[in-house]
Formats: sequence, structure tokens, C-alpha cells
Amino acid sequence: MSRLTHLDAEGNAHMVDVSEKHVTSRSATARASVAMKPETLALVLSGKAKKGDVIATARIAGIMAAKKTSDLIPLCHPLAVTKVTVAFTPDEPSATIDVEATVKVDGKTGVEMEALTACAVACLTLYDMLKAADRGMKITNLRLVEKTGGKSGHFTAE
Repeated sequence: MSRLTHLDAEGNAHMVDVSEKHVTSRSATARASVAMKPETLALVLSGKAKKGDVIATARIAGIMAAKKTSDLIPLCHPLAVTKVTVAFTPDEPSATIDVEATVKVDGKTGVEMEALTACAVACLTLYDMLKAADRGMKITNLRLVEKTGGKSGHFTAE
């Protein structure tokens, strides 16, 4: 196992010094799913949820979350994010909404945490806006699916 970069020689947590790293174009994509009752998905697709446009609100929440990741996750560097997209794919046969967030930056460190945070918060927002109709929803399979740029290069999940 490689040495954990957020621990110093004594095992204390610290923010990684990226001052000597080169600025490169970097991106990361995360995905998750929200499983719900078929009638809850129908409510989303009809646009008649009591709290309004569920998808638009979750998209904005995901974008905002990507930009605030360093405020939420200890030791993350604040980044000047250059692009965030949050996409939603409803699947009626399985009564799920798949969520995908992609974040881009030109910087010295990657945006994996920003993509994961955007995806997670978008899913949580779906839950919040629909919980009155379906408290049994499940958020599943949050994962990094791809990242580009930086010293470690390209990664694609299997």
C-alpha cells in the first residue's frame, strides 16, 4: 500500500503541500443512483412535486456543492473550479434516477472529491425534495468513474 499523503511522518493529519506541482487540466466524474417507488419517479417526471422542479434544484445543489467541497471535506484544497455538470437519467423500469457529476479545473490538484461531493449532494437534494412522498428512497453506488490529468494520469473504473 502506498503512503497516505494526508499523514505526516508522525501520523498527524495535514494538508498536502501542492506548491511545487504543475498546473494541468484535470477532470473527474462521479455517479450514484437514487432508488424510489415507481409513483415517486412518476411524480418527478410529471413536474408536479410539491417543492417544485426537483431535477433543476438538485442540479443547482450539486454545482454549489462542488464549489464548496473544501468547506465540507477536511484537508481538501480550495479550487477555482472551471466547469461543473450534473446530469440526471431517470429509469422507469427500475424506478431509479442515475446521477452523474463531472468537474473540471486547471490546477495543481485533482477534482475527485468535488465530483463525488456534487453527486452526493445532488442525490441528497432529490431525497429532501421527495421525502414527503417516499421516505424509503435509497442512495446507492456513489463512486468515482473517471479522472484525468495530474501526475497519476487517467483512471477509469471497471
